[in-house]
Amino acid sequence: MSIKRPTPPPTPGAAALFTPKLISALREGYSLALLRADAIAGLTVAIVALPLAMAIAIASGATPDRGLVTAVVAGFLISALGGSRFQIGGPTAAFIVVVFDVIQRHGYEGMLVATLLAGLMLIVVGALRLGTYIKYIPYPVVTGFTAGIAVSIFASQLKEALGLDEALPPEFLAKLAAVASRLGSASPAAIIVTVGSVALILTLRKLKPHWPGFLIAVLIASLGVAVFGIDVATVGSRFGDVPRGLPMPSLPVFDFALVQRVFPDAITIALLAGIESLLSAVVADGMTGRKHRSNGELVAQGIANIASVCFAGLPATGAIARTATNIRAGARTPVAGILHAVFLLVFMLAAAPVLAYVPLAALAAILIIVAINISEARHIRHILGTAGNGDRFVLVSTFLLTVLVDLTVAIQFGVVAAAVLFVHRMAEAVEIETHEKLIEEDAPDAPHAPRAASAAGIVTYRIDGPFFFGAAQRLSSVLDRIGETPRGFVLDMTTVPFIDASGGAALTSFLDRARADGVTVRVVGARPAVAEAVRKLAAEVGLPIVFGAQAAP
Repeated sequence: MSIKRPTPPPTPGAAALFTPKLISALREGYSLALLRADAIAGLTVAIVALPLAMAIAIASGATPDRGLVTAVVAGFLISALGGSRFQIGGPTAAFIVVVFDVIQRHGYEGMLVATLLAGLMLIVVGALRLGTYIKYIPYPVVTGFTAGIAVSIFASQLKEALGLDEALPPEFLAKLAAVASRLGSASPAAIIVTVGSVALILTLRKLKPHWPGFLIAVLIASLGVAVFGIDVATVGSRFGDVPRGLPMPSLPVFDFALVQRVFPDAITIALLAGIESLLSAVVADGMTGRKHRSNGELVAQGIANIASVCFAGLPATGAIARTATNIRAGARTPVAGILHAVFLLVFMLAAAPVLAYVPLAALAAILIIVAINISEARHIRHILGTAGNGDRFVLVSTFLLTVLVDLTVAIQFGVVAAAVLFVHRMAEAVEIETHEKLIEEDAPDAPHAPRAASAAGIVTYRIDGPFFFGAAQRLSSVLDRIGETPRGFVLDMTTVPFIDASGGAALTSFLDRARADGVTVRVVGARPAVAEAVRKLAAEVGLPIVFGAQAAP
């Protein structure tokens, strides 16, 4: 009796995969009530994003207006063209370490070229429908480098939080040593502003969670500095007045040597943007029950990053916290994200002179809270407490490499280490069982005593799992334990989904040995693709094989 396999669902076409969610939402009908809900949500997110975008830009080694420009331009396009109904895009804290490092090594122009290349990469990855594969980056790797980024962000804010005048070295350990040696020159006023802002944000989060704690803390700190004349560094004293509106668009100057130098950084930016945007979209799906279009989202992220470069902005991606705020504020369609960008532009036009009074210590307090939020402390405790030693090693090594070496190296090492760990686990999961058919013969010293199959017996090998390079050595080990040559072999391959090149090499050696010894081989239960692979391998060594549909007993 044959079992009819269910027909797989048809593969979605390009229109279904890449149509922006904005168009899908508008096709469903858009009413005044929906506009009102989206406008309230967009205004709420804009209030949260205003101080955050400035803080992220300053921490990244840029001017505060670069963060606002990114939030306006990239935020608009991510919502208008993206594959998620609720995604809010803009500069995020995850980019701080990467962008700061690129600017330090290649200048701001190098960062723009790297971001443009990253945008092109995201478009290509999305267009080739490879976005689904980003989700296969192992959880310990994501947790490790996210926690490492959080620690790096916290360390990067010590200068402004303590009011130190001198620049700190970029390396983590050297930075901590420099801070420790300069504690005597710390500014009490800056420390008061930092501690007071952190305390206010945490208090509002507990007592009034729906209030915009970041903006309230910045406003109170700015008023305190202006009214009482507190001597701390401000946006205006460090960077001058914040420009009103957007600059004229232009492309960076391309230099082939510069492209070569920043290409590895572009890969890091693209990978980080892809991971964070899709994670944010998944979070939004979980909160709303909707489903995002991952490849369309990546294409939109790529376009948004290229547009951000045209306005001399920063790398952008989906922001998990702002996306969650958007949903909680009642957003219904991508119009909320578009309006969030419009409101930010209005703030730039109307309130740019006021932004110059914002103390840098208050912005440092915001990023300290952000670092705490993304530290993944709960997930780290879970992995260290319940996972195996391999996952713990991947987590800790990725974390340490992120903090002490480089994010690119950390991701590369983490993915490779996790892949090796996975291969090892898969190889351990593959079972190769040996079953010998017993032949009863009269023996002078033990009448009717059964003995193991020898030259007249049949040996059955049952292979459970994919026969790939990780499991090939196990078959070789089993073959090495064969004593007397049996009359025949039966290979039960009922549960073998595929055979790769290494598994095929091990199987070829097995078949060649069987041919040389004159042993018959029967293959049972093999799927069509597996049976065809075995048939070709047998033909190479000149061994005829009998195939059977039924599995061995």
